[in-house]
Amino acid sequence: MRRALDEAAQAARAGDVPVGAVVLGPGGALLATGHNEREATGDPTAHAEILAVRRAAAAVGEWRLSGCTLVVTLEPCTMCAGALVQSRVARVVYGARDEKAGAAGSLWDVVRDRRLNHRPEVIHGVLEDACSAQLTAFFRDR
Repeated sequence: MRRALDEAAQAARAGDVPVGAVVLGPGGALLATGHNEREATGDPTAHAEILAVRRAAAAVGEWRLSGCTLVVTLEPCTMCAGALVQSRVARVVYGARDEKAGAAGSLWDVVRDRRLNHRPEVIHGVLEDACSAQLTAFFRDR
């Protein structure tokens, strides 16, 4: 999560909402990183999770990220939660809950919806205070 927090700080320095993500391989090796780049790229899908998953898929050479773990500073939104289900990640670890748009247990629970074909394990609250503080500071300064 500390590496994801570093990624989030990069997003904030670029004027984007500070969300950072990393994808770890089945053995725990770092496969890819990402941070929000919506402002930098003008791409509404350039969320930290989407970018990290795309880069991880490129690193392993296929779209299935079986056995992989995505670690992200903020609970994934519905778009990102859908991408995590589609990419077959084994586990999603997040720091801060997102009561307004979270789709991994707060507002919705897309990643664990029994109607879908894949349901990753979800671990929440990892370094939650640090993740929340980073977001709060960013929006306070705005």
